[in-house]
Amino acid sequence: MSHLILVRHGQSEWNLQKRFTGWVDVDLAPQGKLEACKAGELIKELKLDLSYFYCSYQKRAIETLNLILNTLGIKNEKIVKAWQLNERHYGALTGLNKDEMKKLYGEKKIHELRRSWDIPPEPLKKDSPYHPINIEIYKDVPKDKIPDSESLKNTYERVIPFFKENIISKLDKNILISAHGNSIRAICKYLFKLDNNKISELEIPTGNPLVLKFNDNKKLLSGEYLDQNRSKDLLIFN
Repeated sequence: MSHLILVRHGQSEWNLQKRFTGWVDVDLAPQGKLEACKAGELIKELKLDLSYFYCSYQKRAIETLNLILNTLGIKNEKIVKAWQLNERHYGALTGLNKDEMKKLYGEKKIHELRRSWDIPPEPLKKDSPYHPINIEIYKDVPKDKIPDSESLKNTYERVIPFFKENIISKLDKNILISAHGNSIRAICKYLFKLDNNKISELEIPTGNPLVLKFNDNKKLLSGEYLDQNRSKDLLIFN
């Protein structure tokens, strides 16, 4: 039996401020650091031999992974950083407060923009300081791969090819991925075979390890959050 551990980064500064973050590179909030350390403690209790480590290009995911590895006492491991595991790009919503947007446009419209399968927000202007082309960490990402906005469908279409090419073949080993709500949601949609409408119901809490178990044929057997006090419905394991 092998394990795939998916961890959404701990609470970030912009999570705390209820701002749409997307590809912007923001720090973990103090609570997020605590969540990452607790995630490490919970993973440690599993007593697994972890073989591979992945995260996005974004420092909230990188820092979460580093805090987990530090808690596990794992050092000098080669971490694969992939922009394909980045959060969904929220387009022109980037940097805006979610509560204020709900007041302006209504909760239904904002929920549609946040969770609908194939409706992206309006594109972010390229002269915005929040646009990825103006953020240093993306300088080596091909310009034609950098989005102005993304739907969940767009996010899925960049995450899953990377997942298939780089991770599926390694599912006979134990793997840890530190990523984001929507990149993890994309992986879950693929593995759980969720339809396009159902995926919007899947909640991914910050800093709570989701452990997926696979048999020797790499077939998904079960999944559970390690912090049961903050667990969410996984939709398929009921």
